[in-house]
Amino acid sequence: MGGRTPTRLIGPPPFSRVWPALLIAALVFALTACAGEPEDEAHGGACTDGERALRVGFYAHFAPVSSSAGAEPGDADFDTHLGYEADLLSALEAMEGAGLSFERRAIGAWTDIWLLAASPEYDLVGGGITMLESRRYDGSGAEAIVFTSGHIAFRQSLLVRAEDRDRFPDHDALTSGDRVGALRNTTGEARLLRLTGLTDAEGVLAAGVQVETPRGEIVADGTDAYVITAAGASPALEGRQRLQPPSGDMPQAIYLGDLSGEAELLDALAEGTVDAVARGEIGNREAAHASGAAFVVTALDPAVEWGGFSLALSDAELARCIDAKIDYLTDERRIGYAQWQGNPDVFMRRAERWNQGR
Repeated sequence: MGGRTPTRLIGPPPFSRVWPALLIAALVFALTACAGEPEDEAHGGACTDGERALRVGFYAHFAPVSSSAGAEPGDADFDTHLGYEADLLSALEAMEGAGLSFERRAIGAWTDIWLLAASPEYDLVGGGITMLESRRYDGSGAEAIVFTSGHIAFRQSLLVRAEDRDRFPDHDALTSGDRVGALRNTTGEARLLRLTGLTDAEGVLAAGVQVETPRGEIVADGTDAYVITAAGASPALEGRQRLQPPSGDMPQAIYLGDLSGEAELLDALAEGTVDAVARGEIGNREAAHASGAAFVVTALDPAVEWGGFSLALSDAELARCIDAKIDYLTDERRIGYAQWQGNPDVFMRRAERWNQGR
């Protein structure tokens, strides 16, 4: 449709060309790993001296990937970590010789959560964070953090009422009469805007987009003065409540609450206040299941995103060591969310296999 450009796959860069001898060595290593005989040296050895626990901040409101057992800060079990990433971290702790242990603390606010790894309070931060180059830099533009290699794959999607399944098969079907709920400063928002032409590849709002904010209405002029990406937005667009499209082949974007209030968006979908919710496939499928078939997932984004943990730039070596252990636990990304969902003990079983091979 007019004003829309082809999507670009998001994911890790392609592997470099290697010599045949190295390919043979890699194959031998893979066979050794599959045999359950991990070598400490090959997997990075001990990541720490084991004398201190790494301080982990985890996002509290992204079930089933990462969530808190408590509903609110101050609850006795608010710092109890649940979900896919919780089990992955527990398996890392169980790997003998890795030298990893964690003190976990829940974080209730999403904005710039990945940058907290560069603060004095945390050594590692997680919670379903999509690894984006733009998220590695702080507000001054200085490189602040590094990401571990991706351990969970995400795709964006639309959650719609069951009766609207055929009405919204993909993002191209959305029009100016359709209201799509989104969460500010997320990949769900960024991909919705990109796929529907409301922004370009750099996140610049299309000329004529009307932005409702608490301070009044702004009309984008097509310049980089008005930008929305998954890493943040132009100051003038903070607290945005609605985007009105400049043409009939783009939808409205509606913002209700913040990321900790995703239930507000689901309620709005059920009540008809919005026609769709733009969010990751995992969260949307969980919501569809919980709805008893009242909601369905459509418009799967062809792009693949990878989620990882963030660490301070000064801890790049620690990140590489943790990477090696995560690569073993995920069997080089062969084990992911679907396998964990079928067997939540899958990472702990891999850790036991590691210990048996020592």
